Amino acid sequence: MEETQIIYRIFTRLTVALGTLNGLTMSEAKKLTKLQFKQHPLEKEAKALIKKIDKDEHNIIEQLLDETILVCDELGPNRDYITLVKILENVGSSISEGHDQDEYKYTNSIIERFQKEIAVVNKKIPSPPLFNMVMESRSLLEWSSIYCLYPFIPKRIDGKGKPVLLIPPYLGDDSSTTFVRKYLKSLGFTTYKWELGFNMVKSHYIPRLEEKLADIYQEHQEKVSIVGWSGGGIFAKIMANRHPDQVEQILTIGSPIWGVMDMKTPVYGLMEFFRGKSLKERNERFLAELEPIPTIPVTCIYTKTDGLVPWKHCMEAETYRENIKNIEVFGSHSGMGANVSVLLVTANMLSANLQGKKIRDVGSNIERFLYPNFWNKARKAFQTKKSIVDCFK
Repeated sequence: MEETQIIYRIFTRLTVALGTLNGLTMSEAKKLTKLQFKQHPLEKEAKALIKKIDKDEHNIIEQLLDETILVCDELGPNRDYITLVKILENVGSSISEGHDQDEYKYTNSIIERFQKEIAVVNKKIPSPPLFNMVMESRSLLEWSSIYCLYPFIPKRIDGKGKPVLLIPPYLGDDSSTTFVRKYLKSLGFTTYKWELGFNMVKSHYIPRLEEKLADIYQEHQEKVSIVGWSGGGIFAKIMANRHPDQVEQILTIGSPIWGVMDMKTPVYGLMEFFRGKSLKERNERFLAELEPIPTIPVTCIYTKTDGLVPWKHCMEAETYRENIKNIEVFGSHSGMGANVSVLLVTANMLSANLQGKKIRDVGSNIERFLYPNFWNKARKAFQTKKSIVDCFK
């Protein structure tokens, strides 16, 4: 929340200034800005920042715009910036609705500049560091240890026969998702393989996937959840964007699901070796379908020690909507299909979304020890406690 507050502190000033620039009173501009944060995951915090704005700053709106872009650039690329773009667009639309658009050229230019600058910032995600790539060798341990660990994985969830389609990673086939399918099936979910051989991440798979999705939907007479690992998550998101009437939710595991056209990864070299042309050249239109955010629940599992895919490309915008969740796990990219924490998160999140319950990181208190989020919170709590104790010394 700390980084978000830094951004939103300057961004809310920019948004209110955009309102007063177009003739709204301070009160009206603040009310319009607050309206954009309705049902926002950080609604309470944002409204508190808006309340503190006490002067009209439309005369320095260019400065506010520059400062907002600078803060975003300094904090680094972030998928959540798409929420800021959406809010600014909504404010501009509300102000100009029913009026001659020529009167709002300056307002529109500010919004367009913000869009373009944010797009530039989000192209700066670096390739995974060499250390992470070397550490991908951990996947051998993950795949070998799962045979011993699997019998001890908790099986408390009832899948109630809900259909789940699993899509394998790049260069993987249905054997890659064996443990995820086996675990979900043991919980009562009805699992389906993709049955299209090795996944080469080609657009020609899409018609056959659409047909398979339609068949499962017809068989169960209910929407289908889709789980995609790595390149499989690309197809999961495209299916969700194309067929929200047939897809219940998607869950991606280490999947690059936005900004792929500008992604820096050693995987591209492997793709060019096998296919002769780069992914960008062959599938530009196909990859463009990844950019919109699906209207259905989205869960993204990622690891910051991913050695193949930049982890920031594996996260969706949590601030965009309440039913979007990013969950960090420990592990390698290649070993995620045999990672106990990934199996637990997948089952817990599928169940939580199907039941309409509040999304949680993991199921039980014991399971939380497996996730970075638990240790991050514990560290912050310890640091806060230490600071308080130091004050009384």
